[in-house]
Amino acid sequence: MTTCVNDDDTSVVSPESAPAPDRRDDATRTLGDLLYADKTKAPISESDWVRLVRATGAGDQTALHALYERTHRLVYTLAVRITNNRETAEEVTLDVFCDVWRRAAAYDAAGGSVLGWIMNQARSRAIDRLRFEGRKKRVIRDSRDLPSAAVRPDETFDVREEHRLLRDALRVLTPAERQVIETAFFSELTYAEVAARLNEPLGTVKTRIRGGLAKLRQALARTVRGA
Repeated sequence: MTTCVNDDDTSVVSPESAPAPDRRDDATRTLGDLLYADKTKAPISESDWVRLVRATGAGDQTALHALYERTHRLVYTLAVRITNNRETAEEVTLDVFCDVWRRAAAYDAAGGSVLGWIMNQARSRAIDRLRFEGRKKRVIRDSRDLPSAAVRPDETFDVREEHRLLRDALRVLTPAERQVIETAFFSELTYAEVAARLNEPLGTVKTRIRGGLAKLRQALARTVRGA
């Protein structure tokens, strides 16, 4: 289950609390269709959008829900078109609003509209997910191409054990550390590119990556010694 939490582990958006996107026809609609689908509602002014983001940044979950209600179809539609997978698009949509919750306090109206800010995050998330899925498929395909005689049972066990140790080690990372490390390595980005992608200060990104990697090394070392 994908759950969005703040630093105090307070749930914000989850599949149970957030309405599921309408998957029947949103993927075939245009941006204009979704923006102006209900002509009985008055357009939302940019100042109202900004107020919602400011309130979200101050910890107002009702404001986050209001942003979700107004934009989740747009985010989902873009994610479907990039990933070409509805289930993946739903996960990306939830991830986007987790990002909105964490980054709302840093939103700068001078950098563009609120809707543009949210959609840029959606595009980045969807592209990252697409690249990750592509790499995963290549790893699986490459492993299948290996001669069967080259893989001994003890080697298979070693690989599985390494994967288990890595999963256990990843648990020592904070969500912020894990996000920057995954963004850097899965998307093969530099520090500066990660900072731009996540809209975080460069120094913060460097600190999180270096601190996270140090934690991983220590966790793996303890695990290996205890094995």
